[in-house]
Amino acid sequence: MIGDLVRGGLGGLFATAAMSAVMVAGDRAGLMCDQPPKRITRAFMPGHRHRPKKGEGVLGAVAHLGFGAASGALFGVLTGGRRPPVPAGVAYALGIWLVSYQGWVPGLGILPPISRDRPGRVAVMGTGHVVYGAALAAALRKLNGPAASEK
Repeated sequence: MIGDLVRGGLGGLFATAAMSAVMVAGDRAGLMCDQPPKRITRAFMPGHRHRPKKGEGVLGAVAHLGFGAASGALFGVLTGGRRPPVPAGVAYALGIWLVSYQGWVPGLGILPPISRDRPGRVAVMGTGHVVYGAALAAALRKLNGPAASEK
């Protein structure tokens, strides 16, 4: 179980980096006015929850990596050392997106829910989570070694 946790966490770091590339590309394309991890971090920092704060960009990136690693670790435990199919990783990541961006994030008044958000941010974040899930499953397939039929 500890090995599954560690491999999942490593896979989650890799997957978060891939997802972050999608988010940066979407931001540069003008599809998002701000990075959601930065906005979420800003809301938890002292002061007004919607006003920019010093260090929020770095803290947002660190928090995003931490959340991605923790989510990957949970997926590693849930898959129990098996080589998860990519669609399972994608479904897992889309579930995280829905629970977060249709649930607790708007519930705390940080961002609007997916159903009322800017179409560009929805497209980028949906794509980013698909990439996260595919990368997470691919990383765990590699980290968990050859399939039982290949041994």
